[in-house]
Amino acid sequence: MGTHGFETRAVHNGRHGLGTAHVPPIDLSTTNPLQDAEVGTASISALAQGAAEAENPIYARLYNPTVARFEQALADLEGLPEAVGFGSGMAAIAACLMAARERGGHVVAVRPVYGGTDHLLTDNPFGLTVTWAQAHEVGDAVRDDTALVIVETPANPTLALVDLAQVVRAAGRVPVMVDNTFATPVLQRPVLQGAKIVVHSATKFIGGHGDVVAGVVATTADWAAAVRRVRIATGGILHPMAAYLLHRGLQTLPLRVRAAQANARVLVRVLQEHPAVQGLAYPELDPMWPRIRHQMQGPGSLIAFDVGDAARAAAVMNAVRLCTPAVSLGSVDTLIQHPAGLTHKVLSDAARAEGGITPGLLRLSVGVETLADLRTDLVQALDQVVNRAAA
Repeated sequence: MGTHGFETRAVHNGRHGLGTAHVPPIDLSTTNPLQDAEVGTASISALAQGAAEAENPIYARLYNPTVARFEQALADLEGLPEAVGFGSGMAAIAACLMAARERGGHVVAVRPVYGGTDHLLTDNPFGLTVTWAQAHEVGDAVRDDTALVIVETPANPTLALVDLAQVVRAAGRVPVMVDNTFATPVLQRPVLQGAKIVVHSATKFIGGHGDVVAGVVATTADWAAAVRRVRIATGGILHPMAAYLLHRGLQTLPLRVRAAQANARVLVRVLQEHPAVQGLAYPELDPMWPRIRHQMQGPGSLIAFDVGDAARAAAVMNAVRLCTPAVSLGSVDTLIQHPAGLTHKVLSDAARAEGGITPGLLRLSVGVETLADLRTDLVQALDQVVNRAAA
């Protein structure tokens, strides 16, 4: 399918070998009968070493064909040879860190990143050595034992941008891992800038409907084998029902991402003009955008805006009627949340400050509802903040 257009591949990837079936089946088997004992022994040996597949699947913690179909489909969209599915985005991140521990144990990370990722690196249960750096400091932070450089762009929750080609050059021999959750392969393919590992919280845009929790790592064959070994050891494999939903979600991913982006571009202008908004972040407004346009095909559907303080942020969340006050993002419905009090609450005050996560910051994940309805809801919620301040 690699010669076809992106939208065609999103629809058809992973649908090979269906015979007379039109929809890929869901294989819920927990164990697989052994037709030959010797083949079984050889198969489990191969899978335990991180092989993508074997003649006999043996056991669902080692391999599942429904999961494999989704993995192949996603890998192709990211332009990487393999992908490995996990039960959550954090399980995917953790597997990469555990694999990095085997390859030197030093990690360079660029803030801001998702709060769970930041917390994992700071709490550091895997015994890594972690150096936090700004994007322009990556080259100086890399050491002989550096196994991984971690960036997220656009970053959660401030939408800070990173020039991936610049980071890859600075990292040199060290592979760069990019959290591509906000952009998706529709808008950004980090491999084109030299990244070797791309991770997603597939719960978000890839699933797209708020009904599946999952993570996925798209990467090179050697790193895929390494994270598969971690997945087998820790039991973090993606459930086949979740894999089915994600595979189905890929078919409409380009449509959903672009429709939500179109709404977001208009809502950015609405927020720019509202007196309750004291700060606004959106990729197209970032001074780096002219440099980033070569790596992104559009600014996406996440908006970050500051209303001044935590009390006003809470008031906006309490006042919306159509937008859903909830964590997560990338769903067909619009979600709004307060990072300092929710997704990034686990961070220290210093870490939040370093990442630009202010008390009044709100993160809006724009959905595909009727634009006029979203505009009306946001304006009435923000108007209440202004009216209370004037009272």
